[in-house]
Amino acid sequence: MNTSTDLLKLYDETFNSRFLLGTALYRNPEEMSAAIKASGSQFITLSLRQQNPAKNDGDAFWQMIKNTGCKLLPNTAGCKSAKEAINLAEMSRELFETSWIKLEVIGDDYNLQPDPFELVIAATQLIKRGFKVLPYCTDDLVLCLRLIDAGCEVLMPWGAPIGTGRGLMNKYHLKSLRERLPTTPLIIDAGLGSPSQAAEALELGFDAVLLNTAVAKADDPVLMAHAFSLAIQAGRSAYLAGLMQRRQTASPSTPILGQPFWHQQSS
Repeated sequence: MNTSTDLLKLYDETFNSRFLLGTALYRNPEEMSAAIKASGSQFITLSLRQQNPAKNDGDAFWQMIKNTGCKLLPNTAGCKSAKEAINLAEMSRELFETSWIKLEVIGDDYNLQPDPFELVIAATQLIKRGFKVLPYCTDDLVLCLRLIDAGCEVLMPWGAPIGTGRGLMNKYHLKSLRERLPTTPLIIDAGLGSPSQAAEALELGFDAVLLNTAVAKADDPVLMAHAFSLAIQAGRSAYLAGLMQRRQTASPSTPILGQPFWHQQSS
């Protein structure tokens, strides 16, 4: 439910959409642009390694990115150390003219799991340098607390490893994060493969989702982007409405006991 009373607030800015979308893996720039429009997203991610406007790499691609009107969230994809991520973030700020950064520091090449130690070091330094850091992290509570201590006002825990489409693999940890960090914006980043999984994330109380592969690699990315947008809105509305509690036993939807018995008098 996107209304003026239910805006997504990240740092000092507000957004109507709770859908953050990546720009990689599309078959062509036109398809990417159409998918972004269908998603209703106001925030798109872009890697410096994917695009370098200073060198006029892929002019048409870069122009389409600017024409979307979306806020740009550069990321440090591929970095494996705090030093490397900090250097790439500084270059991104200069080239893309934004202090927003999606911080990725990968610790394992097999499952692309973030390195928690280097991630905290990088986040601490970037916050001191005036960046608005959105760290891609695991669902580990202690790591998330350390990132908040470092100054991060938004966290982006994974649902599952990047590109797997397995959804919310550890719901216990994710629910714990939501309960322990009730005022921190939490965005599920990575692992979502279907609109129903995105809806479930919003139903759990997460504030938004960020994804790329599930849309870009769909047979029809534009239609899939629209499907995710609807699912995210539905999940948010369900969370605000209040989901029914699960029960171990059946409970009749039309109870008999305690209800008045209405009958019609015969004439």
